[in-house]
Amino acid sequence: MIAVGSDHGGFALKQAVLKHLEKRGETYHDFGTYTEDSCDYPDFGKAVAHAVAGGEYEYGIIICGTGIGISISANKVPGIRAALCGDCFSAEATRLHNDANILALGARVVGEGLAMKIIDTFLDTPFSNDERHIRRISKIE
Repeated sequence: MIAVGSDHGGFALKQAVLKHLEKRGETYHDFGTYTEDSCDYPDFGKAVAHAVAGGEYEYGIIICGTGIGISISANKVPGIRAALCGDCFSAEATRLHNDANILALGARVVGEGLAMKIIDTFLDTPFSNDERHIRRISKIE
């Protein structure tokens, strides 16, 4: 199950992401925002992060204009490893090496087509379980 959230800057891309997740057969919950009215990205980044950290959701996808602010907000929640990715290589590497549990996207940075490829890469890449990566993740925690 995937938790999804965005601020107003990521709203349009989030709508496309939800359709893409449906096509993939993924189960998700939309934590908002539900309009393009101005709002605060920390509210949605933290809502998704708490849902993932609480174990209700395996992964999260969060979106704001750049992806920076919302990822910083999500990473304040213990147990969260939110990664801002603007390319497929980063999405693959963060799953393999960091066991990232939340993907952050910048709606004003990546186009819709690339965003969907990044999402597919993130969701389809398992954690490597290599000892060195496990050791490094525990140092992050």
